[in-house]
Amino acid sequence: MNSKLLLCLAGPTVLGLTSCKNTTDKEAPMNVIYILADDLGYGDLGCYGQEKIVTPNIDKLAAEGMRFTQHYAGCTVSAPSRCALMTGQHTGHSQIRGNREVLPEGQHPMEEGTFTIGKLMKSAGYNTGIFGKWGLGYPGSTSTPNTMGFDEFFGYICQREAHTYYPGHLWHNDQKIEYPENVNPGRTTYSQDLVHEHALNFIRENKEKPFFAMLTYTLPHAELNLPHDSIYQMYENAFEEVPYKGGGYYASEKPYASFAAMVTRLDMYVGEVVAELKKQGIDQNTIVIVTSDNGPHTEGGANPNYFKSYGPLRGVKRDLYEGGIRVPMIAWAPSKIKAGVENNHISAFWDMMPTLAELTGAEVTSQTDGVSLLPTLFSQDGQQQHEYLYWEFHELNGREALRSGQWKLIRQPVVGETILELYNLDEDIHEDNNLATMYPEKVEELTVILDKARTESPYFNFGRKISL
Repeated sequence: MNSKLLLCLAGPTVLGLTSCKNTTDKEAPMNVIYILADDLGYGDLGCYGQEKIVTPNIDKLAAEGMRFTQHYAGCTVSAPSRCALMTGQHTGHSQIRGNREVLPEGQHPMEEGTFTIGKLMKSAGYNTGIFGKWGLGYPGSTSTPNTMGFDEFFGYICQREAHTYYPGHLWHNDQKIEYPENVNPGRTTYSQDLVHEHALNFIRENKEKPFFAMLTYTLPHAELNLPHDSIYQMYENAFEEVPYKGGGYYASEKPYASFAAMVTRLDMYVGEVVAELKKQGIDQNTIVIVTSDNGPHTEGGANPNYFKSYGPLRGVKRDLYEGGIRVPMIAWAPSKIKAGVENNHISAFWDMMPTLAELTGAEVTSQTDGVSLLPTLFSQDGQQQHEYLYWEFHELNGREALRSGQWKLIRQPVVGETILELYNLDEDIHEDNNLATMYPEKVEELTVILDKARTESPYFNFGRKISL
């Protein structure tokens, strides 16, 4: 099966890289493409140990660039994770700390005037575009892509609408584009192909200008659905499975095959993006980053246990264990990033704001919890380290987590009380051995940091009794 898939996907390939070089000469601004998958687990890619699903193009990026082993999403679900990325603030400070829905279409918006990475890149003279899922506002709100620093948008404003891959409509900037052919059972217009083509067009149209493109594909989020083309057919009979009968958006005759094909389809898109950069002659002046918004999901018949989607980690989406928040990240830039580097630097979504600021020379005009990753990306000295990373999650009665060096503290409700869990990630990456009673001083030290890490929010608050 794998050899056939590799042949199927052989078209968009990624060529070799040169070594990182330092120079004091003034250089042309580097293009940035940030590819954000949806619910792609730490272990869903071949370069992170996946054995059942093939991802040759992303694996090539990892072999010819830098593969991060300790990179973290902004949260364990979509909207707060994306807000942390957009604003450079962890969920103790960010405006969006949970999935807060708005009817009939959209989510709770960021405030008018919020400083985002889109606005940062605009201030540096970049043309900006985002293609895929937004999930940080509703149509006509103060927080749409076009009000938050992006010149061009195509995709889903609402992450709830993004549960279907054959939608009745999408948005092109503030224009609603209807797809009446998707209302009947013979649905034909696949959203991800449209999103991908708009992203490629943006690259072509801006080949002679500095650009920042966010490609926020919804693959492999449920529903588990995609065209039954050659990619799907390679997996169609590869796994023993039963049809998922949950109904609604999520019905799937072969959920394992669909999930695997969705990951490989994402890989195909990544390969085509890189191929387009080469075709336009701008690959030497572009940074490509591939990552995911949180850990693997379990909806629609998806089975992260079968695929080991969490890799060596514990937990899935909605957990604050490592499997819910630690995500793959690959960075590739032929002229800047050394090939074949495995990097263990501890980093998170809120680092992208200061990283892009240092790359472009732009000024961050709001508070950020991040540190620039540019020294790490370009193999230079002077990388600043985080004192801690912090997360909070406002579903399932509320959960918090803090990482400081090798130590991880989790505070979450269990059977009417709030339990503190302490793990040494250097010795226990799967978080099996709760050391809270063994190291009460460390628990107290980290609890003080955890309590100070957050500010109060009018929409997202905790109130609980604490217990070991």
